[in-house]
Amino acid sequence: MAIVQLVRHGKAAAGFGTHPDPGLDDLGRSQAAAVAAMLDQQHQIRPILLSSPLARAYETAQALATLWQADITIESKVAEIPSPTPDLEARAAWLRQAMAGNWSDLDADVQKWQQEIGTFLLGCKEDCIIFSHYVAINAAVGAATGDDRMRIFGPDNCSVTTLDNTGGKLSVIELGRVADTHIN
Repeated sequence: MAIVQLVRHGKAAAGFGTHPDPGLDDLGRSQAAAVAAMLDQQHQIRPILLSSPLARAYETAQALATLWQADITIESKVAEIPSPTPDLEARAAWLRQAMAGNWSDLDADVQKWQQEIGTFLLGCKEDCIIFSHYVAINAAVGAATGDDRMRIFGPDNCSVTTLDNTGGKLSVIELGRVADTHIN
């Protein structure tokens, strides 16, 4: 049994359609410090820290890792959704359209990515905090609830969604704070 907390990264310095791997802006760094302080207060026993390899997630994780003087394990399975094109504007348009539908409407590679997130989370043997992304968190919640929609809820920057993987089944303990997010 493991409790898995999924933290959406802080506000990025650039949008999905304008930069391939932006870091955090000033607000994002402030959000990362605030969620680190909240998680520090919440945990007497410190879970392991994992992060997407993307800069905005890693920089968010670094705030807590610095506070705890802990290592961050990079985990590519919780990275951003794979895009069918490297063109930034085209990938933003693709994502806006895809987010209005279901996982089952997308190509096999994207469906495989979504399924691998659930499999990875089921395999977590220790409590962990994972710094990840909007779509990946929705994929995890979908795996836990059996919901095929790509967008189940809108996790805010630095919100914390908590799952449990007891008995080989993912379940949602609590969804993170919600905000309207525009894919740009």
